[in-house]
Amino acid sequence: MRPSIDPEIAALGRAARDAGGLIAIRVIPGASADAVALDRTPEGAPLLRVRVTAPPAEGAANAAVLKLLARAFGAPKSALSIERGASGRDKLVRLAR
Repeated sequence: MRPSIDPEIAALGRAARDAGGLIAIRVIPGASADAVALDRTPEGAPLLRVRVTAPPAEGAANAAVLKLLARAFGAPKSALSIERGASGRDKLVRLAR
């Protein structure tokens, strides 16, 4: 089943793609369902909370995160890369133009 995506999340993806910028995310692996929610850091910057059902082992959660974000942003998986935090919950993801 495809998760429903908030228009604000899609807009954040478009803005990041246009700027070639980074998106801060916090991953919750082993969740009961895949979901993406928009939140803010204490400084007010956008932060995506990404829940994936995949376990945090052997890169399964990272692959699931990239697949879910690609669907949310309407971009190919190859346009997304984890720039920082590959082994942690807090990550910076780049969305290429």
